[in-house]
Amino acid sequence: MSMRFLFLGFLALFIWASPAGAGFIETESLKEKVSKGELPPVDQRLPQHPLVVDLSATGKTPGEHGGTVRMLIGGQRNISLMTVSGYTRLVRYDEKLQLQPDVLESYEVQDGRIFTFHLRPGHKWSDGAPLTPEDFRYALEDVQLDEDLTKGIISPYLLVNGKPPKFEIVDDLTVRYSWDAPNPDFLPQIAAPQPLSMVMPAHYLKQFHKKYQDEAKLKELMKANKEKKWTGLHINKSRQYRPENPDLPMLDPWRNTTKPPAEQFVFERNPYFHRVDNQGRQLPYIDRFVLNVSSSSLIPAKAGAGEADLQGNFISFGDYTFLKEAELSHPIRVKLWESGRGSRIALFPNLNYEDAEWRKILQDVRFRRALSLAIDRREINLAVFFGLGKPSADTVLPASPLYREEYAKAYTNFDPTAANILLDEMGLTQRDSDGIRLLPDGRRAEIIVETAGEDLVETDVLELIADHWSKIGIKLLPRASQTDVLRSRIIGGKVMMAMASGLDNGIPTADMNPKALAPTSHEQMQWSQWGIFVESGGEKGSEADLKEAKQLDELYRQWRQTSDSEMRALIWHQMLKLYTEQVFTIGIVNSTLQPIVASTKLHNVPDKVIYSFDPTGYFGIYGMDTFWLDKGGS
Repeated sequence: MSMRFLFLGFLALFIWASPAGAGFIETESLKEKVSKGELPPVDQRLPQHPLVVDLSATGKTPGEHGGTVRMLIGGQRNISLMTVSGYTRLVRYDEKLQLQPDVLESYEVQDGRIFTFHLRPGHKWSDGAPLTPEDFRYALEDVQLDEDLTKGIISPYLLVNGKPPKFEIVDDLTVRYSWDAPNPDFLPQIAAPQPLSMVMPAHYLKQFHKKYQDEAKLKELMKANKEKKWTGLHINKSRQYRPENPDLPMLDPWRNTTKPPAEQFVFERNPYFHRVDNQGRQLPYIDRFVLNVSSSSLIPAKAGAGEADLQGNFISFGDYTFLKEAELSHPIRVKLWESGRGSRIALFPNLNYEDAEWRKILQDVRFRRALSLAIDRREINLAVFFGLGKPSADTVLPASPLYREEYAKAYTNFDPTAANILLDEMGLTQRDSDGIRLLPDGRRAEIIVETAGEDLVETDVLELIADHWSKIGIKLLPRASQTDVLRSRIIGGKVMMAMASGLDNGIPTADMNPKALAPTSHEQMQWSQWGIFVESGGEKGSEADLKEAKQLDELYRQWRQTSDSEMRALIWHQMLKLYTEQVFTIGIVNSTLQPIVASTKLHNVPDKVIYSFDPTGYFGIYGMDTFWLDKGGS
């Protein structure tokens, strides 16, 4: 079966634009460069068939070119927020979470395993060089599959049954990737907030690759850039997700112009960006973004003081009251978006904990169910989230087509009597003089819950849970740590239980990868050793020895082997049912609210949508390139 996806608005383009580009509106800030011959006019900068963005379809208003938007970041690494929220992809999600061509003019999929990509004629990189099939070939063959650059570790999303794709250049505007079996991950990973990089500016990067550069010249470049190996040079020059190299040609709406280290990063508009509004204005509307580095703890105060024109990261619902009060004295408005995580916070029992006695208890589903039933989520929701969240397991949200109430309610009713019965059934009937249950070896049932120590909400919630669990003879001891230290300790089996955010993607569709529900990654705090085993192909970590975890692994394999959406949905439901019934993570509250600070002069910022990294890319799918400032705006 073949499906052809042509970009929306293709026909509309020719209704109002002549072949010569009449009807395109030149960007005000670029007119001087055009008049001096430093830039070609807009119709020569755009592809022959630009992507027409229908603003009315999402209730937006046509905007004006110009202006600077300020954002606050916690450090240099956070410049990746521009890549995430700028959200330019070969294929991207629209606001209904349906895949659409973006950089590509169209694409075809056959049998879930053959992907044919059609480029837009005349599409250019930010430096004006043409986008060609060679940029796709280079990204795959000379980067993704180069053993020196990858150290032999190929992205699992490029492998089907252990084999990478066959790559073909069909013609000057067409490339094709083929596998022997379906690869359902390929398009979603290209569209992801942190995407699989399948196109790179070969004309620029070849100078840093040993295959194309003279050895003497390469050594000279390595010395000038203080790199000992050519691979380090290439990696640093080619980094697209965290764009630290101002010389790297981009396809994004804005490109970084500041070389790190710096306290301020300036992103200027890409004059060759491929999207236009339906009045003929080239996007983005905003000329530049200025990202100012600040201590993350100070960002809420600075945002409230009017030092940011658009801010979502580094502020939380706990800052809402202060930010609303700040509206009275500063030209900002505060919107409340719904968090897209499966649970705002969740508990992660470590099924790979190094203590054999505790590991046996944590792997007993009765224990996990008892802990969940003993939590008074209503009290937590009222005390910490002002009653605005929804008590829930760590699962998908009502906004997801995969949502079922039974998943959300699994073992979330407050029932300490049932919890005590489950613990008694396990044989944990003995208690000490303080009423704390005793393990079979005589130790007290004390659970140390570790956090990254960066979220005050976690501290407040743990205090309440400690009181709840004391009623069933379990003592909770909180311990704060640093993120990197906590991750390392979890992988080493040193952490009994952790608290963090729940499922990253709470609004999946059936065609999105369900890997978060099965042991697949070292980053999964409930079974990191089982995840490492899968990641390493069995060379590291340990194989899952719990029947239900094995079932999730098998279901995940079945999902990856099918290209049928109905079958994928069925597998998703089987995994969600098993995951929530087994309480592999203990969700607390979801659908909590995330404050978004925006300048009163900034338009087209939605009032109420989902805020998440995956899959919305923070501001990404809502078209940050269509946000615009009033004339005279900041």
